[in-house]
Amino acid sequence: MSELLIKFFKFGIVGVSGVIVDFGLTWLLKEQLRLNKYIANSGGFACAVVSNYTLNRIWTFHSSDPHVGIQFAKFTMVALIGLGMNNAIIFLLTERKGVKFYTSKLIATGVVMLWNFGANVLFTFK
Repeated sequence: MSELLIKFFKFGIVGVSGVIVDFGLTWLLKEQLRLNKYIANSGGFACAVVSNYTLNRIWTFHSSDPHVGIQFAKFTMVALIGLGMNNAIIFLLTERKGVKFYTSKLIATGVVMLWNFGANVLFTFK
């Protein structure tokens, strides 16, 4: 199995843990605290970014780059672009196509995962 494929597999596992953090916190903020769905989505996404960066740095990419702050900033920049994509996809699917929120969020998560992996391989952890 190629090294890139192994990294993608690990990235996917980390992503699943991030989805649990993201969806769990989004649900808590939206359903229990009654926050706006886009604010809830952003909060869940932000917490998943921190979790995913840590796990990907250590396990997926085995990074020993001493410039953790710069690397985290790059990871965050990639994630923020992904967040914009995520919210845009959710908006288009929920508001324009009538797809349920969590179904839209799941679709958006899959699309954004591809963006995040590519950008992190080529930019953050290169």
